[in-house]
Amino acid sequence: MTVAEAAKLADRLRTDGKRIVLANGCFDLLHVGHVRYLEAARALGDVLFVGINGDAAVARLKGAGRPLMPAAERTEVLGALRAVDHVVVFEEDTADALVAALRPAIHAKGTDYTPETVPERDTVRRCGGKVVIVGDPKDHATRDAIQTIVERFARAR
Repeated sequence: MTVAEAAKLADRLRTDGKRIVLANGCFDLLHVGHVRYLEAARALGDVLFVGINGDAAVARLKGAGRPLMPAAERTEVLGALRAVDHVVVFEEDTADALVAALRPAIHAKGTDYTPETVPERDTVRRCGGKVVIVGDPKDHATRDAIQTIVERFARAR
C-alpha cells in the first residue's frame, strides 16, 4: 500500500470512528520482539498501520548488506501477522511524512525508544496524536540476532 492510499483509507476509518495506531520500523529480520511490539501497538486502537522503510532507506540507516529481505517480502510477512491490519512502505529515513499523512491517534514505538527519542515525536504532536512506547522490554534487537547468526556460522565452518 502506498502512503497516498493509506492516507485515504485512514480518513475513511477515522470518519467511521476508528482509532488509528501507527507503528513503524525497518523490520529487516523479524523476531519475537517485533511480534510483541506489534501486538501491543494493535491493542491501543482499532486499526494498526505498520510503516516500513523502503530498501534504499534501510541501506542508508543500517549499512551495507541491508536489508536482508526486500520490502515486498517484509510487507508480505508483516501483513500475515494477525495484529497488523495494513502495511505501508515509505522511502524516507523517518516516518514523519507517513505520520502527517495518516494522522494516527497513537504512534507506537518499541522499548528501544523513550517518548522524547522518537524521531517523529514533534510531527505526531502537531497532528494531534500521542507517542506511546510499547512491547517487550527484553532486548530483541535485529543487530544482535544478525551477530548471533554470523558467530554461529563462523563456528560451524
